[in-house]
Amino acid sequence: MGTVFEETNKPHVLCIPFPAQGHITPMLKLAKLLHHKGFHISFVNTEFNHNRLIKSRGPDALHGLPDFRFYTIPDGLPPSNPDATQDIPTLCKYTPINCLPPLINLISKLNDSSVSGVPPVSCIVFDGVMTFTLKAAEHFSIPGVIFWTASACGLIAYMQYRELVERGYIPLKDKSYETNGYLDTKIDWAPGMKDMKLKDFPSFVRTTDVDDIMVNFFLTETAAIPKAQGLIINTFSTLEEDALKAISASQPNVYTIGPLHLIMNQIRDDPLMSISSSLWKEEDSCLDWLDKKDPSSVVYVNFGSITVMTTKQLTEFAWGLANSKKHFLWIVRPDMIAGDTAKVPPEFVTETRERGLLAGWCSQEKVLKHPAIGGFLTHSGWNSTIESIASGVPVICWPFFAEQQTNCKYSCAEWGIGLEIDDNVKRDEVEELVRQLMDGERGKELKNNAMEWKKKAEAAASPDGSASLNLERLVNEVLLQK
Repeated sequence: MGTVFEETNKPHVLCIPFPAQGHITPMLKLAKLLHHKGFHISFVNTEFNHNRLIKSRGPDALHGLPDFRFYTIPDGLPPSNPDATQDIPTLCKYTPINCLPPLINLISKLNDSSVSGVPPVSCIVFDGVMTFTLKAAEHFSIPGVIFWTASACGLIAYMQYRELVERGYIPLKDKSYETNGYLDTKIDWAPGMKDMKLKDFPSFVRTTDVDDIMVNFFLTETAAIPKAQGLIINTFSTLEEDALKAISASQPNVYTIGPLHLIMNQIRDDPLMSISSSLWKEEDSCLDWLDKKDPSSVVYVNFGSITVMTTKQLTEFAWGLANSKKHFLWIVRPDMIAGDTAKVPPEFVTETRERGLLAGWCSQEKVLKHPAIGGFLTHSGWNSTIESIASGVPVICWPFFAEQQTNCKYSCAEWGIGLEIDDNVKRDEVEELVRQLMDGERGKELKNNAMEWKKKAEAAASPDGSASLNLERLVNEVLLQK
């Protein structure tokens, strides 16, 4: 009876990520850390992504534990490719409308202990682009905490959208403004940012539509930040000090608890650690292949879970890699070509058979910390960026959308760990930058900088480092408050 009483009095955090891979992954890490701190966890995916996880990981993957349970809510969207991320603007437009009523119903059921057998929900941690969840927190009079899963520099950039609209920078006058040099306009008034150009802001500024879904979506989402009881960011203070200071002017309760995966590495013998958030099946043969390679000899290429490109762009990357003569591990998702299955040229496969490996998906954390990896050709998503920093791996950036443009700018100009590929990718440029990164003097400089940031990341995530202490503060100052 004592055990039951103890369980029903546990603090209960409901975690709800935005329904895309790059958001589910860090939210699950945070949920595991909170469980390790003694919280009962309810982790809420959409039915669409729950089915993808089961397909990827097997039917037993999401059984969880008695005090770590998975739940689903419908997203109300029409059927789409079951092995691809749903359309992002559609998700952003309809998730706030479709998901709030079923989320409130779910919390009501969880709070009825006679039905659920779990303690009542005492706090909600929700994705920074799921701020409609604040209405559920207010409905039940419990704390609502935002988890911004991207970079602090990306967040402060989004927070400038209203000013960019009011000052007339966006929307663009017409499509020619995307290519006529207008995007090089200097923006010298944004707090917490320096040497910014319009092109360095999240890509949704590149619109001619005053009613653009994504611009208006971020106007709404960023306006909600001061209303939450706290703001969690997967970063560390020395990496993004200026951006964090600027954010704290709107939301004083900021908790930097990154890199999350480094804090998780301190946890041993926890059965939850084996639960994966991967929506694609990971190919472990990648690691066996890397084991046979020399230290720092392989370029890792992965454009993330959402990036789509043209067949021409895929071909240019392929021949740039081939012509560099470097060993490479390239993750090519089946849905990476818009409207078609991604296929690299067969001649490229023949040419690089002895030095290249193509895979559909992998465990990126394990790959990046493998000693064979010498550089990372990336889309500059935040998970990829913070994981490369934590592994001391320099990058070549080809940002696709959202705040990836901002992450790229910071990687190259602020942190000194990256080189940028032009939007209009050409094989000669890919070849040249890969060689620079792997063999050139510039590459050595970037590697040294990356290793310095790795040390700072490890210090932040150490048991008495800033990120670990901030996690303790988050628990005591916000999550345990009634």
